[in-house]
Amino acid sequence: MTSNFTLRASALAAAALTLPLFFGSAYAALLSKDELKMGKERVATTYNADQASCKMLAGNARDICKEEAKGKASVARAELQYSYSEKPKDLTKVGEAKANAVHEVAKERCDDLAGNDKSVCRKEARAVMVKALVDVRSTGEINITTAEGKQKKLDADYKVAAEQCEMLAGAAKADCITSAKNRFGKT
Repeated sequence: MTSNFTLRASALAAAALTLPLFFGSAYAALLSKDELKMGKERVATTYNADQASCKMLAGNARDICKEEAKGKASVARAELQYSYSEKPKDLTKVGEAKANAVHEVAKERCDDLAGNDKSVCRKEARAVMVKALVDVRSTGEINITTAEGKQKKLDADYKVAAEQCEMLAGAAKADCITSAKNRFGKT
């Protein structure tokens, strides 16, 4: 039960960590207004091409492709803005865009599953995003306090554990929920 979910969560976390490699890093030097405008045009052109290539796919594969294209464009726009301004809040927005992109793609991938597996997958995707956002915001302009960030991470993990308990019945389910509550400090 938990090994598949743990593997899937690990894959989501790995995807979140590799985002800078996947989406590239456009923010190396300060951009001029003209360079920013040209960059935005390039992002739009690339987005349209990526969306067009998704039309060759069918079903959920097409939906996943579309979400990947949206995420790639969103991150690229955020990186361009940071390259232009070099403001810490814009760097935070880059991290947020990456976390949201991974979340949206992961949610879409969950649509290939059914029932409780789909629900757990979506909770895992959300937990990975919440953790990434807490990490991004704790180092950026928003500056979530350490205690608040830890609590948000625990809450996200608890929701995943509680959802995993839903596939059980009777005493096993009650024990699972009690164990999850104890593990994550819920009373």
